[in-house]
Amino acid sequence: MLRTLGAAYPDAAIALRWSTPLELLVATILSAQCTDERVNQVTESLFKRYHTARDWARARPAALEREIFSTGFYKAKAKAIIGTAKALVAGHGGEVPRTVGALTALPGVGRKTANVVLGNAFGIPALAVDTHVSRVSQRLGLARGPDAETIHDELCQVFPRAGWTGTTHLLIIHGRRACHARRPACPGCPIRALCPWPLKPMGQGPGRKG
Repeated sequence: MLRTLGAAYPDAAIALRWSTPLELLVATILSAQCTDERVNQVTESLFKRYHTARDWARARPAALEREIFSTGFYKAKAKAIIGTAKALVAGHGGEVPRTVGALTALPGVGRKTANVVLGNAFGIPALAVDTHVSRVSQRLGLARGPDAETIHDELCQVFPRAGWTGTTHLLIIHGRRACHARRPACPGCPIRALCPWPLKPMGQGPGRKG
């Protein structure tokens, strides 16, 4: 299945734009309930203004709220970003930590955000379960858990650890381009023959490739 998805989506990669682990952490916090495209538009100017954890820690809440307003939930996100930056300065020398435990101890940082940072900024294999990963994995019968934490644990048992980050990218891009929440593009789905989802439209789909 992964070989087939990899052939179908050779450009699968994280869509957020970043150049440092801190930028990725901030961008991922902003991406909650927001499109990556919108986040990239907002961070283009933000990352020119804020460079270090100390810069973010010193940000005025009202000013940051205005700057990130279009990403939604701006008050909560501003609080999380500033709080996280202060925690980084106080406990990590201003650097982003490299463990799930240390990352999820930061204000507003959950398992998904932590795994996005670990997998993409540090090259540490990590599965990040967002709405796309959850939907695709459940339709494929790979997971049945009621929440992201359970689905994460189920998928970790299914896929080899070394490929967790790449698997995340493939499931996300497949969810965005084909396995939509509403009106999934089942007829042209590259892994249609492998999908047991009972609600998929009947008809001839692409054959199995691997």
